[in-house]
Amino acid sequence: MNVLNKRPLTLAELKSYGKHFEENKVVNDYLKTFTKLTSDKAAKLVEEVRALNSPKIKEENIIKLADMLPENAEDINKIFSEVSLSEEETNAILNIVKQYH
Repeated sequence: MNVLNKRPLTLAELKSYGKHFEENKVVNDYLKTFTKLTSDKAAKLVEEVRALNSPKIKEENIIKLADMLPENAEDINKIFSEVSLSEEETNAILNIVKQYH
């Protein structure tokens, strides 16, 4: 098997590839337990956060936002622990994420 593309996936996106994990009960159970959004909603959330066009927001962090759906600024700051988001940036992200709860 060759790796054609390497990029982070949301749990919802990974779950949509379920055929590849049918034999692995542990992975299936994990995805059923922790996937909070459908792949369509996760993709929309990811696009909305990307649209903020902040150089501080890395793709890996956007994926974590979609998977974890943080409920407050403190949770968002835990995801972005390597950078310091302004209050305005944190609130913008929080407003987007709250639409998907």
